[in-house]
Amino acid sequence: MKQAGRAPNQEPPQTPQARLWTHDFIIITAGSLISMVGNTMAGFAISLVVLDYTGSTFLYLLFNAAAQLPMLVCPVFAGPYLDRMSRKKAIYTLDFSCSGLYLLIFVLLCRGWFSYPLLLFFSLLAGAVNSVYAVAYDSFYPNLIPPGNQGRAYAVSSMLWPVAAMSAPAAALLYEALGSAAPIFALNAALFFTAACFERRIRYRETHMADAPPAGALESFRRDFAEGLGYIKSEKGLLIITAYFTVTNFSYATDQLALPFFRANAGQFAAWPVAAATLYAILSNFNTAGRFAGGFIQYKLRFSKEKKFAVALTVYTVLCFLDAFVLFLPVPLMAVCYFCIGILGVTSYTIRAAATQSYVPDAKRARFNGVFLMSTSLGGVCGSLFAGALAEVFGERPVVFGVQISMLAVIYLFMYRGRRHVAAIYNQDV
Repeated sequence: MKQAGRAPNQEPPQTPQARLWTHDFIIITAGSLISMVGNTMAGFAISLVVLDYTGSTFLYLLFNAAAQLPMLVCPVFAGPYLDRMSRKKAIYTLDFSCSGLYLLIFVLLCRGWFSYPLLLFFSLLAGAVNSVYAVAYDSFYPNLIPPGNQGRAYAVSSMLWPVAAMSAPAAALLYEALGSAAPIFALNAALFFTAACFERRIRYRETHMADAPPAGALESFRRDFAEGLGYIKSEKGLLIITAYFTVTNFSYATDQLALPFFRANAGQFAAWPVAAATLYAILSNFNTAGRFAGGFIQYKLRFSKEKKFAVALTVYTVLCFLDAFVLFLPVPLMAVCYFCIGILGVTSYTIRAAATQSYVPDAKRARFNGVFLMSTSLGGVCGSLFAGALAEVFGERPVVFGVQISMLAVIYLFMYRGRRHVAAIYNQDV
């Protein structure tokens, strides 16, 4: 029988407040942070390598899009199987795989190798691993949260990336000083290996496999995928949220134009005592600091459930204006703007993630997350190619401005007009 989320007028069950920082929650938090630090440094360094080697904004965004392409396919294939197998084992096995992949890149770079087509292949391979990992992690993580702590747990989760992102300036300085990204990939391999060792020590015993039908061949997969899509379609609030964030990811692809903008307009920032790319990395850390501050606020502050949707709608609107104008501002105001974007971005993530992951039944969570990730990744890939092509003709700033202002109409069409259905999911006491 098909399971459904809670009815809009049904009160969530009252659960006692438990201690958040349990053994398993500490391990999943530490493991995530360790791997994020390495990924951030390697991702920023390889972006500089590609941008310097090609000298093309479009090829740079094509490289970024290549990492997202597997997310159009892998999550929907992975979801049904991750509802039947150990998500914990999938998580640490994929982290071990990433460690080996980055070690291989380190060896090749040390030997003076560079090839844009082969680097695209590595980007596709890493994207495939990361997309499956994302479904497994998003589906496993809620089970490690003690009852009544969903909001605080996702606030903690939202603070991990900001902490990890503070390593981006270090990556930029190392790259400029050494002239090579190879040592950064060696560090990344070591950090992924360490994270996997941590994740193996999680004690939680998974039970979701007992609620899933036996695994089968292609016909079984097609049935499961159709059931996942049918579940989202039957839940109008989830359908609206998925559609909105798909379009949002299309617009957020313009964020990738910031680094090419700084690199191409270095003369505008000549008064600052660092290279333009390093200056951008420092400014992006104001966004990071804002995300950390936003996560801390969410950890300490609980919005009343009646106000969560109204807060989210306000955040979506303000973010459009801040993202549209940030590249037109002088550097000090850019820093302030990035800080505010960070705070608001975490607020948006925490409300959406805690609400949807609590609303979807555990036995269907991986399938939902697979479809959601596939759809939002499609928006990101299309947005990257669209933004890169337009930026080659019109420049980075006009493209960012036009796309972000257009998002105001999307907010109205999806979130405001569908507010009754979305509020039924967002306005939960979690």
